[in-house]
Amino acid sequence: MNTPWEAETGTRFLRRLGKSMRELGSTANTDGCPDIWEMENGDIAVVGRDVTASYAGRLPDDLTIRADERLVMIPRHLLTTAKPDIPDA
Repeated sequence: MNTPWEAETGTRFLRRLGKSMRELGSTANTDGCPDIWEMENGDIAVVGRDVTASYAGRLPDDLTIRADERLVMIPRHLLTTAKPDIPDA
């Protein structure tokens, strides 16, 4: 039997995947920027804009967001620069 996934909040940040928004020249140098990080346990942490409320009522039928989850959006070019750092399997 598979155990449902739960976030391990005690795990630490291991490394950034891809480039920072500053490296990409896509920041106004203000507080907060989208980012993608690999955690020590292999999970991925994503920092992005919380768009949960904006998409409420128009999610695909097979997409559900629990009360303790958020729909987070990041720029496409941030993810594409991380692709080489993400293993295929």
